[in-house]
Amino acid sequence: MDFIFLHLLFVLAGIVSGTDNDCKFRQFSDTSSYVCECSASHCDVIEEYTIDDENFVVYTSGKRGFRLDKEEMPIRNRPTPNIPDTSITITIDRSDRYQTILGFGGSFTDAAALNLYNLSSAMQDTLLRAYFSTDGIEYSFGRVPIASCDFSTREYSYAEIPEDFNLEYFQLAPEDTDFKIPMIKRASAMSYRPIKLIGSAWSAPGWMKTNGAMKGGGRLKGLPGGEYYKSWALYLAKFLEAYSNYGIPFWGLTGGNEPTAGLFPNWGWQAMFFSPSLQRDFIKFDLGPTLRERGHIEIQLTILDDQRFLLPRWAEVVLEDPLASEYVSGIGIHWYWDDWVDPSRLNATHHAYPDYFMIGTEACEGHLDREKEVILGSWERGEAYSFNIIEDLGNWVAGWIDWNLALDMIGGPNWVGNFVDSPIIVNAEEDVFYKQPMYYHLGHFSKFITPGSVRVGSSADRDRLVEHLAFKLPDGNMALVVLNRKEFTFPLHIYDPEVGYLNAEIPSRSIQTYIWK
Repeated sequence: MDFIFLHLLFVLAGIVSGTDNDCKFRQFSDTSSYVCECSASHCDVIEEYTIDDENFVVYTSGKRGFRLDKEEMPIRNRPTPNIPDTSITITIDRSDRYQTILGFGGSFTDAAALNLYNLSSAMQDTLLRAYFSTDGIEYSFGRVPIASCDFSTREYSYAEIPEDFNLEYFQLAPEDTDFKIPMIKRASAMSYRPIKLIGSAWSAPGWMKTNGAMKGGGRLKGLPGGEYYKSWALYLAKFLEAYSNYGIPFWGLTGGNEPTAGLFPNWGWQAMFFSPSLQRDFIKFDLGPTLRERGHIEIQLTILDDQRFLLPRWAEVVLEDPLASEYVSGIGIHWYWDDWVDPSRLNATHHAYPDYFMIGTEACEGHLDREKEVILGSWERGEAYSFNIIEDLGNWVAGWIDWNLALDMIGGPNWVGNFVDSPIIVNAEEDVFYKQPMYYHLGHFSKFITPGSVRVGSSADRDRLVEHLAFKLPDGNMALVVLNRKEFTFPLHIYDPEVGYLNAEIPSRSIQTYIWK
């Protein structure tokens, strides 16, 4: 407690610079917490850990000043004395096994790339290392928009010649060749494991659609099996091949970003409608066979890529079809309506279709009309991220991908003014960037709950005081993530019957990751 108190005093006094590896705290007006400022002279990195049979490590981030701060403590054979009505005991059950984790990440949008390249060369490397290197939070996923989306500076497709059904004039855009592809290559070079890339298309070229434009509603002309659907399937395959020609392989592909948005004729940006049955038939007659014929048999095809409330019905329509289902690997979900939709839909979908993974494919804060787009230092937005991750993973979701990797000070650029927040905000004028609390909340998962981890059972003796999930890591170690959204600090006992008690405390308004052998 003395360390926490002194640390808080230093933060409030504005004098915490710490070691070369620590956060340089900066607070902006009218916000609840801090950002960590990264400049040419300083950027915090995350201290690596080693553990043995007798000790555990805990990383803490908190509203009042910690940012993935590491502490090592001894494992005991009994809980430490405490006041019974203020302590929490979380018991680990290694035999109670759930899903295997695929990973965590963010999105290589045009806007993210443009913000990256608005920084100096050295700061570009610093930003990418913050996400993808062992100095940072080690993202293992990257979502890539196929052609333009709202977080572009213009509308564009890769096939601008009308009626070019064989796509003889298919060509990547400068946004790909000059920005996204170099960015992905640099990120991949910094990562010690391959980054799983998943492509998502917002819309086909306007000449393929009933409304004649990428923007707004509309669907593909004709019916599945027809020339427009076959040309669209070819378009998606040629995208994979074009990136492969640059040495960038893709892990997965979705059936299309938010297909229900295409229902609305006045939708503000690129969208294209698919119903569950249209997506089923497109996969069955066009996309699945095209991917197979062109050698993309390893691509993990993900359906839905839309809101949780569409489950389990969407999965039922597509996956009950024996021909369509053989091409599908998983189900993608967005988080935008999750506050009003019970997560039991995820649980029901898993148990109905246990052979298909579920993965969160998009999330961001600041998207609601009544919200401020960018809030520098919002601890509440970080809590919203970690709460949603815990809720999703606690209901069989196997991974979670954030939206833009980096945005500017107003939450853009965005060609339709659809500005939002991001875990990293770039201040190009000062050649610095700010790591938001969202960045650290994500890092408590992405840094430590590595791909191949398996969620195991964990139960608390005082329910609903904290949220928590436990994992067996690929190296055999154990990990527990605990989120405390209360204004109280709790003594915490983690009981693993195979090793003993991990006695610590979880500060008010904080998130922790515990790791032990």
